[in-house]
Amino acid sequence: MANETNDFSVALNNLLDTAGKLAQQQVELVTSGVKAATQIVEPLAKTAIDLVGSATNTFGQILQSISSAIAPKK
Repeated sequence: MANETNDFSVALNNLLDTAGKLAQQQVELVTSGVKAATQIVEPLAKTAIDLVGSATNTFGQILQSISSAIAPKK
């Protein structure tokens, strides 16, 4: 009887150990995925912000040119 209890304890311990390792690997996988996504999105976001800034500056220059063309000359 003692041997059967010991075998069950060892099997249960191995099962819980394996489940813990699987959970840890899943957390590491999600963490790696988040890091990879961040590394991809970060340059795209910076480029998009730069593009919006450039477009805003260009639009402002266009408005200044139009205003200068319409304004009466002295």
